[in-house]
Amino acid sequence: MDLDKLLNKTELSKEEIVYLLELEKKEDIQKLFNKADEIRSKHCGDEVHLRGVIEFSNYCSQHCMYCGLREENFSIKRYRMTAEEIIETAKHISNLGIKTIVLQSGQDGYYDTDMISFIIYSIKQSTDVAISLSLGERGFDEYKAWKIAGADRYLLKQESTNPKLYSIYHCSQSLFERLNHIKYLKSIGFQIGSGNIIGLPLQTINDIADDIISLKEFDVDMAAIGPFIPSDFTPYQNKKPGSVELTLKSMAVTRLVLKNVHIPSTTALDTLDEFGREKGLSVGANVVMPNFTPHPYREQYIIYKNKRGVKDNPDAAYNKLQARIQTIGRKLSNTKGHSYKNSLTTH
Repeated sequence: MDLDKLLNKTELSKEEIVYLLELEKKEDIQKLFNKADEIRSKHCGDEVHLRGVIEFSNYCSQHCMYCGLREENFSIKRYRMTAEEIIETAKHISNLGIKTIVLQSGQDGYYDTDMISFIIYSIKQSTDVAISLSLGERGFDEYKAWKIAGADRYLLKQESTNPKLYSIYHCSQSLFERLNHIKYLKSIGFQIGSGNIIGLPLQTINDIADDIISLKEFDVDMAAIGPFIPSDFTPYQNKKPGSVELTLKSMAVTRLVLKNVHIPSTTALDTLDEFGREKGLSVGANVVMPNFTPHPYREQYIIYKNKRGVKDNPDAAYNKLQARIQTIGRKLSNTKGHSYKNSLTTH
């Protein structure tokens, strides 16, 4: 295939996506990265959008093979933040000028419909922020209640669109169910974030290509792509971590295919590579998600081992991150960073 022609195509076939993911020559990979960066600049501008994350509970009822929060992991100290702690942390993030709060937890039914609704409503009443939820699969009635309470976005990763692999990774859970939840969330007006993990056991390049195509078919507003990192006390604890290079290529190809979506440069990428954030931002990413989970909870949200920044003071870590973004010549956005697919983008 002619790489230069390929990089200038408007639409890419699966065969072409696979070809780009399999590039090996350094100069070819750099061409891919440069093109992704150019498309990001054209469709999303040069600002980096910030999402302040609060990991408010590490309890989880699920059994995912790769995740340190899985219910069977008895080695970690479990915690739950109170509603008041969550709301106060959100106010603090807002006071720093960050316009999006991400409320993230394991799949923890302790926080019922009303409690999450109260937290969302209270944050919305006292701050001017967008709220993203990342709470796993919950009931359709819960999603609706949280939308009414004021939540703007929902992040529910597909992880893998290969039904067999999905069932293995998630201990017999159904990919069909997961995709139905994503469809429903979109149908009631949530901006949708989804994505996949690069380098999971048994995954092929074809699988990654299918995942990228699926993100386009679902017309997601954010595509989160990060590398697999093994976690202690899980069935995959001795597996190899995902490749940084393949993760970057996957992010770049996702930018080529999806064009006007938000793509984060993830903490997982930054954990595997000292300059992971910067590398992600140079291959098509336009979002970073600083972690504001307070001590002592911060160190206990162990989805994978050696997670970068868990011992840092949240504000100090955020200041460092700002400096790193500015060092590569990118500006920080002071907007909520709504979806590029609707009229709310500039708010």
